[in-house]
Amino acid sequence: MRKFISLTILMLLCCFYGTSEAQSTVKIGLLKYSGGGDWYANPTSLPNLIAFCNSQMNMNIEKEPVTIEPGDPNIFTLPFIHLTGHGNVLFSESESANLRHYLLSGGFLHIDDNYGLDPYIRSQMKRVFPELEFVELPYSHPIYHQQYDFPRGLPKIHEHDNKPPQGFGLMWEGRLICFYTYECDLGDGWEDPAVHNDSPETHRKALEMGANIVQYIFMN
Repeated sequence: MRKFISLTILMLLCCFYGTSEAQSTVKIGLLKYSGGGDWYANPTSLPNLIAFCNSQMNMNIEKEPVTIEPGDPNIFTLPFIHLTGHGNVLFSESESANLRHYLLSGGFLHIDDNYGLDPYIRSQMKRVFPELEFVELPYSHPIYHQQYDFPRGLPKIHEHDNKPPQGFGLMWEGRLICFYTYECDLGDGWEDPAVHNDSPETHRKALEMGANIVQYIFMN
């Protein structure tokens, strides 16, 4: 744990005070899971979010995310991993244990429901943390008030079931270790605007909320 925390601190310093030697140091991950769900959905979303964070917030994140499986020991080199999709998710017993250890050691997981993910991801996160429940974060939570202010919580990017967007979290000893964005389609909003015919305003607010998540991870 101490080794990982030290590495995270180094990544944080490189992210905000990066030098040319550190251009490849800070990386974020896309979680490749089993079960048949489309973990690879939204291929332009993370590269666009990274570009936005680097240009608008002076971060120093490698421009392409790392594809990582939940059981891979290299997950411990990534301070942030993103999971999305529309369908089934399956973590094996060893993957659940590795993902749990990663999150308890200082890592962070962002889950974005790309419509249809909800029943699968909730059951699988119960395998990772049987003792925890997702709780809805209040609008006052700091994740909504980083560089960009979202006084009413998550922005609504796309409509599906006419439900309000909700941000849920898993908390461990007072620390947010997993942020789950539901009925929001945040990752769709990060994609190239032409993919979903999003307006510049919609694309921008999605990127701003995504940048808040990244900033929160590095600052907390």
